[in-house]
Amino acid sequence: MMWIIGVVCALMVSTAAYRKKSLSGSGAAAATIMGTVYFAEGGLFWFGILLVFFGSSSVISKFRHSHKAEMEKSYAKTGRRDAGQVLANGGLGMLLCILNAIWPHPEWGILFIGIMATVTADTWATEIGSLSTKPPRSVLNGKVLTVGTSGGVSILGSAAAATGGAMIGGFAWIFEALLAWDFQLQSLLNWVLIGLIAGLAGAFTDSILGATIQVMYQCPVCGKEVEALHHCEQTTKRIRGWIRMNNDAVNMSSSIVGAIVAFML
Repeated sequence: MMWIIGVVCALMVSTAAYRKKSLSGSGAAAATIMGTVYFAEGGLFWFGILLVFFGSSSVISKFRHSHKAEMEKSYAKTGRRDAGQVLANGGLGMLLCILNAIWPHPEWGILFIGIMATVTADTWATEIGSLSTKPPRSVLNGKVLTVGTSGGVSILGSAAAATGGAMIGGFAWIFEALLAWDFQLQSLLNWVLIGLIAGLAGAFTDSILGATIQVMYQCPVCGKEVEALHHCEQTTKRIRGWIRMNNDAVNMSSSIVGAIVAFML
């Protein structure tokens, strides 16, 4: 019965997201499968955190979207998530959810929060940081960069990352408290700090990888350094980075760092 309910709930959410253009067709299919597993095997804590991440990130990605439209052309992926993005953001969490169902242990949940805090922090940093009135600076040397350049950070983006990570920690406390009916404020502080620190660690790891080993291309028309294989309606040329270290691989790698930091905390 839980699997049936999970399919229905996940399908409703992914269909709504597809209609709102937050998910592509492949993204909606992946989200349906993922959501079903999270609901059936994880329950409120796991499925709830997934919804908090996806819902908040979808809303933020639509905020002042016209202002971000030109910048998105530089990205390998846009605000409309495909299956690769869905799996990069929630695939590791789904694996932990399955492991927790097979071998229940609190540490699976801690690792999960580290992952979700990272992907939320990174998404918020990108979407809100792009609205900063000041140009981003390289996470490696502080050099001023063009908006949208991988490896760029800003005060606004960093603040958004911290807020997103802390929010995941806060909701983790809410869901855990509801399940145990135990509302301890000290536990709330612990969860928020874990989410905030793990989220920032993962988001900055994402920026460092983006500035070093992420594969990047150059547009032959405007000369801009981009993540996308096409820009200005032309095929771009690879100029640096590991060929397999694309945006999804960077997201997954930084998620692992966030999970490790949460575990250590």
